Amino acid sequence: MNIHEYQGKEILRQYGVKVPEGRVAFTVEEAVEAAKQLGTPVTVVKAQIHAGGRGKAGGVKVAKSLDDVRTYASEILGKVLVTHQTGPEGKEVKRLLVEQGCDIKKEYYVGLVLDRGTGRVVMMASEEGGTEIEEVAEHSPEKIIKEIIDPAVGMQAFQARKLAYAINIPAELVNKAVKFMLGLYSAFVEKDCSIAEINPLVVTGDGEVMALDAKLNFDSNALFRHKDILELRDLDEEDEKEIQASKFDLSYIALDGNIGCMVNGAGLAMATMDIIKYYGGEPANFLDVGGGATAEKVTEAFKIILSDPSVKGIFVNIFGGIMRCDVIASGVIEAAKQIQLDKPLVVRLEGTNVELGKKLLNESGLNIVAADSMADGAQKIVALVK
Repeated sequence: MNIHEYQGKEILRQYGVKVPEGRVAFTVEEAVEAAKQLGTPVTVVKAQIHAGGRGKAGGVKVAKSLDDVRTYASEILGKVLVTHQTGPEGKEVKRLLVEQGCDIKKEYYVGLVLDRGTGRVVMMASEEGGTEIEEVAEHSPEKIIKEIIDPAVGMQAFQARKLAYAINIPAELVNKAVKFMLGLYSAFVEKDCSIAEINPLVVTGDGEVMALDAKLNFDSNALFRHKDILELRDLDEEDEKEIQASKFDLSYIALDGNIGCMVNGAGLAMATMDIIKYYGGEPANFLDVGGGATAEKVTEAFKIILSDPSVKGIFVNIFGGIMRCDVIASGVIEAAKQIQLDKPLVVRLEGTNVELGKKLLNESGLNIVAADSMADGAQKIVALVK
């Protein structure tokens, strides 16, 4: 789950991480009032969307008066920002962060991720702040310094100090940088983050080390432990179909194709999308109904797939291991009848009670095409859609 920059900064503040003073605003008048409350000669007006690259897209403006704040807030609110992370459709700006300006002396990068290779959290730091870390990795990989953190003891002060010196934090500010990094690590672990990225971390003219930007993503599987984080969810930033899928414990991600996919198991779902592409088709979604697919879940999955107007046909690819194929077949038949399915449907079943499952499909009286294998099913749905 993603949250907005201003929400991430509020969380970091709880862990002693220095961030600029700021206020969230949903209207132009709220933005002007926020600037008045801050009372600083320079104010920054920042678009709040779940995507990076906002500055390059015109979503970050430096205001030197209340009139500037009013002008910039009017320009940004309601604007559709298109960045390298939003895709060509962009995202509409519905809220702003109005923040005090600061005297930036130097920009750095600090981030925490889980390294799947080592199975440990890694803190990365670079003196190339303000630049996407992917660009630094491509052009100057030697400028990214990494510290692997032992989960048994957590991040140690000497590791933070080592990073601070390696990225050339001024010697007199190293202790503040160490406190910053240790606070960031505590937030990452205690809040079950999947990413914590500060780009840029800045040192200021008055000797502060602070997060000028903050990106926190959270492990959705751990949100049951963090009701406070769940309350920060902005449904306006998420796909409606994905929101609906989450209510029924379905894993759904919308794609650009026209063949809807309903599969049990994430690996099989990815393989299904690959084989559809291989035979010249375009998958419209990733949808994993999980191992315990009930008739209700299957029906809801069909509804979500068909709510995408670009879907011209559906491929159901189920391996009946935990679930029996006859149960899945019954669910598919019930769903097809309930929603009065009028688009091509190809079903491939394999596993426990597969013959009974196929018999139920064949005798359902519905226009369901049975497939003998994954390849056979992919070829059939691609042909039917075309």
